[in-house]
Amino acid sequence: MPRTGKKRGRSALTGKETPDAKLAKSKTQEEEEEEEEEEEEPMSLTAKEKSSKPTSRNTEKATKKEAGPAKPGGKPVYSHWLMKSEPESRFENGVDVKFGIEDLKAQPNQTACWDGVRNYQARNFMRDMKVGQEAFFYHSNCKQPGIAGIMKIVKEAYTDHTQFDKKDPYYDSSSTKEKPKWSMVDVQFVRMTKRFIPLSELKALHQTHKASGGPLKAVALFARQRLSVQPLTQEEFDFVLGLEVEKPH
Repeated sequence: MPRTGKKRGRSALTGKETPDAKLAKSKTQEEEEEEEEEEEEPMSLTAKEKSSKPTSRNTEKATKKEAGPAKPGGKPVYSHWLMKSEPESRFENGVDVKFGIEDLKAQPNQTACWDGVRNYQARNFMRDMKVGQEAFFYHSNCKQPGIAGIMKIVKEAYTDHTQFDKKDPYYDSSSTKEKPKWSMVDVQFVRMTKRFIPLSELKALHQTHKASGGPLKAVALFARQRLSVQPLTQEEFDFVLGLEVEKPH
């Protein structure tokens, strides 16, 4: 998820590809706990950079729930997302990784780079993102987790420079500039939701929909809850967005 205390580079402001960009520290404590088991296939740079860390055997199952039209080969196509960030101070190696939606609003052009993701499945979801797609900004690891607003993708996946920075909390000594492992995207604030949609409400709806059928019956927020970057189907996104004009359930 983005950090508030470090100067942002030109990429998030201009859209030009440079190695320097505002930190978007999207890695949460939950993601740090995620254990991956199976090696992924190599990918090319930028939107398809090489992967060399194990990932879960359940990855394919987790992503093949309801989605848009499948790509050739059967891979689902998503156009909506949920991205977690921490709105309350938490220090990693002496660095505060706090970044809430108000921090995004305060950035120049209300734009930041979503860096620091160190989970292969979350990274791959970011590589699937396209300019103009929308994502819920989800407050995580805080007193009241939930959806605070909406942002949009303004730059597609490119190399996350923080993996090379020894002073960065998410420095990865095994990644090289010749073969970078990690990617990031640029996001821009769109608006706050008309009301905060808490995790407790989403969880209750998920349980109801699991029992009786409904849009949130298989939502990734609970199926793959440790991931800091998650896909949403059109139905899931529309349903959750509709909650903002309803009284809390």
